[in-house]
Amino acid sequence: MEKHIIFGIHLTDRFTNALKMQEIFTEFGCNIKTRLGIHEVTKDACATNGIVLLEMCGDEAKIAEAEARFLAVSGVELQKMVFTH
Repeated sequence: MEKHIIFGIHLTDRFTNALKMQEIFTEFGCNIKTRLGIHEVTKDACATNGIVLLEMCGDEAKIAEAEARFLAVSGVELQKMVFTH
């Protein structure tokens, strides 16, 4: 049975943690099928918090490892959705 695993990551301090997050994105790049980043931007300001949606794929142990690495970053909240069919 194929699973679709989606991570919703809320990052509360993008400027401090962007490098750490990018390192994790790169390390688990072969397990990230889709990545979408959302944050508030106007001509005068750029929000310090944001949301990243990830569609994960591959070995579930590696996906669990990625989840743990994201959660270890200060200011990160992660919610996971798993769809089976």
